[in-house]
Amino acid sequence: MNNNTNKHSAFFLNLTVIYCVCLIISNITAVKIVGIGNFVFPAAVFLFPVAYITNDILAEVYGYEKAKTVIWTGFSTNLVAVLFLWATTYLPSPVFFDGSEAYKSMLSSTPRMLIASLVAYLFGSFINAFIVSRLKTATKGKQMALRLILSTIVGETIDRALFITIAFLGQVDNLIMMIATQATIRIIYEIILYPLTKIVIGKIKKAENIDAIDENIQYNPFKS
Repeated sequence: MNNNTNKHSAFFLNLTVIYCVCLIISNITAVKIVGIGNFVFPAAVFLFPVAYITNDILAEVYGYEKAKTVIWTGFSTNLVAVLFLWATTYLPSPVFFDGSEAYKSMLSSTPRMLIASLVAYLFGSFINAFIVSRLKTATKGKQMALRLILSTIVGETIDRALFITIAFLGQVDNLIMMIATQATIRIIYEIILYPLTKIVIGKIKKAENIDAIDENIQYNPFKS
């Protein structure tokens, strides 16, 4: 791989910002429940897949080690945002402000939901990036559609399975249907956007002068 990947280029920094912003906004919009026909799902389902697409781009262009750094950065910024939002719900409000309860109900997370979100994010994101990088070497840089779509299917399914199980086990019936519905929506979303993802990857690789194959892969996704 070209040595340029050892530097934090403008492309890499912008992708990192997009990734972290998508995570934070997704956590906030997750409290909004959308109902379309018989389907009920959080509004974050429309934005969170963008974080996974960005994850794909980072792993495909810069390799697993760089993607892993961004995943941990996303985890840290997301945790800070959640904790700060939670803390602000306990700050005193003036008598004329009547939105305190609404603010608290919308922006505070229960410990169970917070744990579910963070665990699902870490496992789903690391596995997604790992599959992209591993298959990139196995296919010698070919069949990009296969590795991006397969990584999405596995990563999103694990993400939703962990989050919904940890957050709602014992409280909601038919968890399998919830997992299948939300994972399917996210997977279809990312497949539809694959042509655009491919174009972005191609342009960034060309601009960064990066070779097709990344050999620098750590096979333990959670090794620091």
